[in-house]
Amino acid sequence: MKKLFAATTLATLMSTSAMAETIGVSMALFDDNFLTVLRNGMIEQAEAMDGVDIQVEDAQNDVARQLDQINNFIASGVDAIIVNPVDTSATQAMSDAAASAGVPLVYVNRMPVNIETLPDNQAFVASDERESGTLQTIEICDILAEQGTDPARIYVMMGELSNQAAVVRTQDIDDVIANDQCAVEIEEIDRQTANWSRDEAQDLMTNWLSTGEPFDALIANNDEMAIGALQAMKASGIAMEEVVVGGIDATQDALLAMAAGELDVTVFQDAAGQGAGALDAALKLANGEEVDQRVYVPFQLVTPENMSEFTTKN
Repeated sequence: MKKLFAATTLATLMSTSAMAETIGVSMALFDDNFLTVLRNGMIEQAEAMDGVDIQVEDAQNDVARQLDQINNFIASGVDAIIVNPVDTSATQAMSDAAASAGVPLVYVNRMPVNIETLPDNQAFVASDERESGTLQTIEICDILAEQGTDPARIYVMMGELSNQAAVVRTQDIDDVIANDQCAVEIEEIDRQTANWSRDEAQDLMTNWLSTGEPFDALIANNDEMAIGALQAMKASGIAMEEVVVGGIDATQDALLAMAAGELDVTVFQDAAGQGAGALDAALKLANGEEVDQRVYVPFQLVTPENMSEFTTKN
């Protein structure tokens, strides 16, 4: 059942009707804007269905806590489990626990390290991260070229280094530059992790600014870090038109920053669609149906020109 397809529509994802199913959900962290939208997408989808009970737990960014939650779900007799992993390199134990108990499991948003060896009753629903950082970086390069900034000096903010999305999004940046997809020459000043966090990003940007290094752009692995960096820049008196800033996710806060002329680029990741798609896959597996083991919901580039199309989404 090792099937793969590049994109799927929510009309296809929503084709399941379920009866009296209980789904356990372990989220990496409740206190995250994007993951909150994803979680609410699952909850709203479950509420719209008859006989579906969804039990959502907060792993609080703790791998051991998350594994305990999965084991507790198994012990309580849930029909399927959905996991947004704290650490994508620690998913083998989760897959093994669910497989041993014969409970279907669906990973959502963050790719498990054991993606190539998932059992037949396990799946992964997300967006293809190879698109996200690529769309983001090419657009930032194009803006810099339009401004006549060549060469351009940049900073890169990475998400959690244990997270596959951060690894791939950062690799996307490198690939665009290495494969001559960037319209300007790039000089990278520094790259560090801010762990997806707005507060950590603000601190990191403050530290970078204290060095006095001139820079032209910031490429951040997500919107929360981009917003934190913007807060630091504004506090230091940097004019927003002097620097190009890009994030990923197209959260509502990011769109507000874009409307204010602060954020230049983001990439829409359909959080609610991923959540609803993960629930649909879990219900199908619980009912003994086959599902594609990798379900990808497409990314979309967001700029000031088309941002109005996304204000009611994430």
